[in-house]
Amino acid sequence: MATSFSSATIPLHGSQENRLLLPPIRLAPSSSSFLGSTRSLTIPSSRRLYHAHAARRSPVVGVQEVVKDKKITNTLLITKEEGLVLYEDMILGRSFEDMCAQMYYRGKMFGFVHLYNGQEAVSTGFIKLLTQSDSVVSTYRDHVHALSKGVSARAVMSELFGKVTGCCRGQGGSMHMFSKEHNVLGGFAFIGEGIPVATGAAFTSKYKREVLKQDCEDVTIAFFGDGTCNNGQFYECLNMAALYKLPIIFVVENNLWAIGMSHLRSTSDPEIWKKGPAFGMPGVHVDGMDVLKVREVAKEAVTRARRGEGPTLVECETYRFRGHSLADPDELRDAAEKAKYAARDPITALKKYLVENKLANEAELKSIEKKIDELVEEAVEFADASPQPGRSQLLENVFADPKGFGIGPDGRYRCEDPKFTEGTAQV
Repeated sequence: MATSFSSATIPLHGSQENRLLLPPIRLAPSSSSFLGSTRSLTIPSSRRLYHAHAARRSPVVGVQEVVKDKKITNTLLITKEEGLVLYEDMILGRSFEDMCAQMYYRGKMFGFVHLYNGQEAVSTGFIKLLTQSDSVVSTYRDHVHALSKGVSARAVMSELFGKVTGCCRGQGGSMHMFSKEHNVLGGFAFIGEGIPVATGAAFTSKYKREVLKQDCEDVTIAFFGDGTCNNGQFYECLNMAALYKLPIIFVVENNLWAIGMSHLRSTSDPEIWKKGPAFGMPGVHVDGMDVLKVREVAKEAVTRARRGEGPTLVECETYRFRGHSLADPDELRDAAEKAKYAARDPITALKKYLVENKLANEAELKSIEKKIDELVEEAVEFADASPQPGRSQLLENVFADPKGFGIGPDGRYRCEDPKFTEGTAQV
């Protein structure tokens, strides 16, 4: 695991002799005020060093090849209760997504549906450490993040079915899970657009604590993928979060593929975690297929944020077991690559850990699996039986003044007037 939590020097791509070694960035000590820090960064520069770097640049290799030989001593101890919570949450995520695939192909869901299979260790490892008042911002692959944060399987499934009992009353769908009660601040269909929202949520926590003098230790986690890390919002928000020392953790779910584009082909330096130190925050790489390693890193990052020590960038190297979405035939990824990661299933790994360390037995784990199967089945039945949103809901949350366009002189919603949609059937 590569990390900037400590000051140790960690070799990156290639051999030591092929690397350009720059002197460390020096931070001039100063007191940090709310609106940013006055400390200055001094980075030695030299034209000679630049040309040496250009001449000696080492070959780019896969992220997993870079980190596979880096040993980590896993000193994390979990209790039986903690282990069972982690296992149940991961089983819920996997079973729920498998059921979504069935329902999608039966025509119960519409639009694009992006499943989370294989990445459960990331969601569980981070979100199960949060409180209800902490915030989570997700992407279009957001079902499991909502479930981990406490949104009920009924509410998420109903939203996927487009029913009024969904967490967004059927108006959000697969890519836009939201829950004010659980501080799930949305899934976002366009990559990168959730990061500024998460940064704003973290700013709110900082403002409450330092300006309004409220007892607020809330943190925010922004989840996004490797493809997002080439977008401008990512860099802008890293800069702002570091400048204001915001209580936020940027979690990159690097599943190595941005739809059908390999991460190695689209990024000049595939080690995303290194972008953290460039902005003055810790950058960490962790095995995203191991929930205990993810949880270990998450603990430190969340603790730093609560102490007011600022943001952390965490790159979780993981893998999705299905195509980009259920409309994707998944023909671009190599079969051997898929088999390699399938053999490292994070749920299987946690189950083995729990059994071998006598934290749980097979009967207990089977009981959890049966409980979750019944929960997911019941969520489907509930969603299927729930009513569709009424036509009067169509224009709600659209116009700031619903009495303008949305409501007629008689006080009724215009969309309830049959003449309102007259002629649109032919279109």
